[in-house]
Amino acid sequence: MSEEQEMIRVEHLNKSFGELHVLKDIDLTVKESDVVVLIGASGSGKSTLLRCLNFLEMKNSGSIIIGGEQIEKKSHDLNKIRQKVGMVFQHFNLFPHKTVIENVIEAPTQVKGVKKSEAIKEGKALLDKVGLGDKYDVYPSKLSGGQKQRVAIARALAMKPDVMLFDEPTSALDPELVNEVLTTMKELAEEGMTMVVVTHEMGFAREVADWVVYMHEGRIVEYGHPDEIFNEPKEQRTKDFLSSVL
Repeated sequence: MSEEQEMIRVEHLNKSFGELHVLKDIDLTVKESDVVVLIGASGSGKSTLLRCLNFLEMKNSGSIIIGGEQIEKKSHDLNKIRQKVGMVFQHFNLFPHKTVIENVIEAPTQVKGVKKSEAIKEGKALLDKVGLGDKYDVYPSKLSGGQKQRVAIARALAMKPDVMLFDEPTSALDPELVNEVLTTMKELAEEGMTMVVVTHEMGFAREVADWVVYMHEGRIVEYGHPDEIFNEPKEQRTKDFLSSVL
């Protein structure tokens, strides 16, 4: 794989919900091993953009190119695409009636046809990786929010995706649990996982991101390295936003 391989390219992406034009002519490129963090006020379109990248929302116009392949709903098996693009949600979305390990192995066994014994072995390794090796037989109701989110990360990794999308993965957590999830995400970044992250955690954006994208009212207003965005933003709207959150 070349160093500069494009994992995701978005061109002129537009998305509306009825009369509400949520994404306006979005252009974005994510290269292999990039950590791209989307920041901006609530309602600026960050989560909708992420959901379009995973085809949970279908675009109105523009193109989404994943791994060099332009994706159109009619001609593609979206489940295959979602195997390449893992997603971690704000509210974990674990199956409450399944144990931790059952949650992690569900997709590899059901979607990819991985043998159960192999899926369990890989699943346990992933739970070790996110610091939950001792919890694999526990049900989600017995876990803290931070532990649930780390299970959700292990579950997404079990599909061996090329890209991981994180939609405000810490916003539903109590403050003291945020760091354990961010630490897991930092470790993934250090290992070279390509990540697109929507977050309000500016410290994470500053420390871990390769690129920070500031969105406002459905548009990308500014895009740059963290030191540029946080220390010398060019756009007044970026300055106003940062002064309100930092």
